[in-house]
Amino acid sequence: MTVTPLARRPFRVLAALFVVACILAAGPATAQVPGGNPRTAATRALDRGNYAEVHALLKGLDTDTAAAVLRARAYVAVGQYAEAEKVLQPAVFENPIGDAAVELGILQRMLGRREALRTLSLILARDIMAASAPDYVRAGRAARALRRFQEANGFFRQANAQAPTDVAVNVAWGELFLEAHERGEAARSFQAALRTEAEHPDALMGLARTVSEDNPPLAKKLAAQVLSINEKHTGARVLLAELALDETKRPEAAAEVEKALAVNPNHFEALSLKAAIAWLDKRTDDYTATTNALMKLNPTYGEVYRVVGGVAARQYRFEDAAELARRAITVDRENVRAYADLGAHLMRTGDERGARRALETAFRADPFDRVTYNLLALLDTLDGFETIRDGDLVIRLHPDEAAVMREYVPALAREALASLSKRWNFTPTGPILIEMFPRHDDFAVRTLGLPGMIGALGACFGKVVTLDSPKARPPGEFNWGATLWHEIAHVITLQLSNQRVPRWLTEGISVWEETRARPAWGREMEVTFAGAINRGQVMKLRELNSGFSNPELISLAYYEASLLVEHIVARFGEPALRELVRVFADDVDTETAITRVLKVPMDDLQKTFDGFLDTRFGALRRALVTPEGFEPDQPLDRLRPIAEANPGSFPVQLALARALEEKEPDAALAVYRRAAALVPIATGDSSPQARIAALLQAKGDKAGAAAALEALTTADHTAVVSARALVSLLDAGTDAARRRAALEKVVAIDPFDAAAHSELGRFALADGQLPAALQNFRVAVAAGAQDRAGAHADLGEALEKSGAKDDAKHQALLALEVAPSYVRAQELLLRLVEPPQ
Repeated sequence: MTVTPLARRPFRVLAALFVVACILAAGPATAQVPGGNPRTAATRALDRGNYAEVHALLKGLDTDTAAAVLRARAYVAVGQYAEAEKVLQPAVFENPIGDAAVELGILQRMLGRREALRTLSLILARDIMAASAPDYVRAGRAARALRRFQEANGFFRQANAQAPTDVAVNVAWGELFLEAHERGEAARSFQAALRTEAEHPDALMGLARTVSEDNPPLAKKLAAQVLSINEKHTGARVLLAELALDETKRPEAAAEVEKALAVNPNHFEALSLKAAIAWLDKRTDDYTATTNALMKLNPTYGEVYRVVGGVAARQYRFEDAAELARRAITVDRENVRAYADLGAHLMRTGDERGARRALETAFRADPFDRVTYNLLALLDTLDGFETIRDGDLVIRLHPDEAAVMREYVPALAREALASLSKRWNFTPTGPILIEMFPRHDDFAVRTLGLPGMIGALGACFGKVVTLDSPKARPPGEFNWGATLWHEIAHVITLQLSNQRVPRWLTEGISVWEETRARPAWGREMEVTFAGAINRGQVMKLRELNSGFSNPELISLAYYEASLLVEHIVARFGEPALRELVRVFADDVDTETAITRVLKVPMDDLQKTFDGFLDTRFGALRRALVTPEGFEPDQPLDRLRPIAEANPGSFPVQLALARALEEKEPDAALAVYRRAAALVPIATGDSSPQARIAALLQAKGDKAGAAAALEALTTADHTAVVSARALVSLLDAGTDAARRRAALEKVVAIDPFDAAAHSELGRFALADGQLPAALQNFRVAVAAGAQDRAGAHADLGEALEKSGAKDDAKHQALLALEVAPSYVRAQELLLRLVEPPQ
């Protein structure tokens, strides 16, 4: 299976371009109409939503093709589809391959008319040697409507080569890229259009759609800009409704839908969203009435069920989403996107066989859909993974990592599931599928169908957990164990709430549960959050859920949500928290749930939460305050008096210490210690404890440096470099316990550190901890220890002590294959083959 994604470069799969016939017969594209005539004015009126004005301006131009196209677009914009057809038919009769034909074919396709295929195919029926940019745009739009995306891309490329700054060319090309999931290329096309016409509503709308997944706040701003140009732009209203639904703001979404329908009561996308909101609200009669209204417009419009399914999926209701996708297919067997969506939904339920069947059906119909291709390729990759079954857990590991990670993932997953199930008095339904990926883009594709998701480490869909393996990122960037625990906590809250818990609560609980499991896991945001309080960046509770859609606020949202959970438990108790999660299964909103379970209004909870934050972060906030206008990069002679006047300011003391390091290291040490006392939990290479360790090591004070690194690695659960440095400072004989603890920190972050495992194995063996010794020695071998012979001998000797003589003999032989004269291995083999005396 191969696919070439859409891009601006030529495609090898296209042997030739199929373009329109009879250039002379095809009238000029609307965008090329010279200025100073009614059609130009009508185009401007259309862009600004002055649809009645369009008809007034074009009155008397009944035989003009360009005028017919503009009038038809104005009719379509307000849902008068029959009138649009009437306007277009005469022009198409005169010229069946012109602009009017494209408009008519697209309209017929929207209305489910069989003749759309013939109308659009005629435009693509003949070859010519050369064509103008408008001709290529016309052909590209026809090919796109027929889902012949590769051909469409070729046409638009040709048009762009002739008219690289043409707005119509770049907008049409961008819309193709957007439909084909090529967001980067789409953005470039829309930006090119905007360089030519900065307020072109369709270019702005396309850009808003392009960024809506990664940056919803920016998408909202762009949609608002579109509405400032054309307040009747239904596409902008629909996007705002979708974004509101993502934030679980159903009333706001419904209001935007109604505004769209006030302009166009027959708007397919707006009606589909109206049906989705009715479905979410369990208003069955409204849901049925809306879907019936759509079926009257287009009897094959199964797309409504696909759209409702997409909304359900974004609310984490994947079983429902799959059923809705199946309903869409029942209505329209040719809905390729419904098959693709069904495959994606089934992936999230854990039904990978069913997903493959649906995706392969979609791929046969459209082999150039990027998400479909990516998911099928990912399933091919997963076929090679090693599967471990452990009760209700099904764990899949990459074959290159399985030998190492099978020693850790099942045990930690079991611990997390057992611990969380007991705490929450809830046993989730299995099997629970856990898939760990050494390539981050594979994790991203498994999660969303596209590479990216740079800031994400794991995901949970209720019964499916996906996450980066330790090798997906450089050691020290994250702690895979914390991520796994976090996602398994989601299994509990998603299933307990019947997949309806709001994001602020499920994420807050998962971060809170990380901290309960291992205190260091949840501490990296404390300093950042205290600074955010000082800057007034803390979100009010009613806006907290929206923070998860804002790339600038999402990290703060995670941590603030965990603090809110901590506050709820402290004030109302853990049973109340459990009931708060459970009550969302009744399809209530956050304020209703809080009032029903906690017996207080949201404003009361806000007030006590603010007090909780003041108490919890008061001292840390004060330590982060700086004098007005303070700049850390100042000469030493200016910093000294500022630091003397502000002894309790961590940033000021840190700046002074850095300035002192080169010429007055002893003075720098004293100031760093003062800073460390102000904020003991500060982490990172430039933190006080890290610099204290470096300065003391330079002075030859290993004991002092080790103490500083111990403090640092206690506060930072990802500081693998510092943990390794700590190991190097501690003597295996005199500081065995501390060295062993440091090694444990290393392997917790980087389980592929073979040398650390070998040493831990020897510590365990010396203490008579045979199971731990065997595990560490197995990992050392699997991780590719530099001393391969020694690693096999270590494992062989531990196996000998465990009584597994055949396995021990095998390890001795492996050691001798690497180093035939290796004495330890020879002696081990002799002991194993000689009969006991």
